Amino acid sequence: MLRTRIRSALILAPVVGLAVWAGGWPFLAFMVVAAGLAGHEFARLWRGRGYPTSAAIVLAGVALAFGDSVWPAGGLLGAGLAALLIASAGWYVVRYRPGAPTVGWALSVAGGIYIGWLMSHFVRLRALPDGLAWVALALLTTWASDTGAYLLGRAIGRHKLCPQLSPGKTWEGLGGGLVGGLLAGGLIGALAQHWSGAIGWSNGLAVGLMVAIVAPIGDLIISMMKREVGVKDSGSLIPGHGGVLDRTDSLMTVAPVVFYFATWLGQ
Repeated sequence: MLRTRIRSALILAPVVGLAVWAGGWPFLAFMVVAAGLAGHEFARLWRGRGYPTSAAIVLAGVALAFGDSVWPAGGLLGAGLAALLIASAGWYVVRYRPGAPTVGWALSVAGGIYIGWLMSHFVRLRALPDGLAWVALALLTTWASDTGAYLLGRAIGRHKLCPQLSPGKTWEGLGGGLVGGLLAGGLIGALAQHWSGAIGWSNGLAVGLMVAIVAPIGDLIISMMKREVGVKDSGSLIPGHGGVLDRTDSLMTVAPVVFYFATWLGQ
């Protein structure tokens, strides 16, 4: 299993790296595809539980959020959200069938907004003056924190963090994630400052600390959903890792935190 996870990571890492480095439309396309796949998995999860969730409505919410991230001055979000709410509710009214259609509608809209709005912050982050450095910082600190949590939790983890949702997570692992996030954040921040004058080690440490806190929250949010529908993984697209939703759950909460921290600093 670990070998499969490593092989998948080695294949995906260059693809992600190239998309981040390219920025612009290639990065936008990459993020839209990732969010779209996560949205499709989200809809399928709840349909498996018996709720009539619409993948089309989820994807419409994702498209709306990314459209607003590309053209924030266009006022798409306000008018688009109103249209999405009215049209999607009307669709369920016209196609009314017994079996919790209101829940299906609410899940479809909420899933599209949750996944689309949070993940679209990566596009906003990449568009900042030092966007390449900030996106790299967000991604690498998240992965370093996750790796630190996994290694230390597996080695000495005894005290469960949230056993009802994720039996494998421990407080010791959370400490390992904190160490990994701080080390990666400080190092990447210092390197970015050396190469381009961006971020700096102290801001990198701040991001590492925030990532170590919010990344597990994102993970547990999706774990809560999977627990409710009775599945271990959201999909099987990525061997050894599960689905796209499984791999982006932490990043969804990290992206807006790093973006608003960067804009607060004056980016």
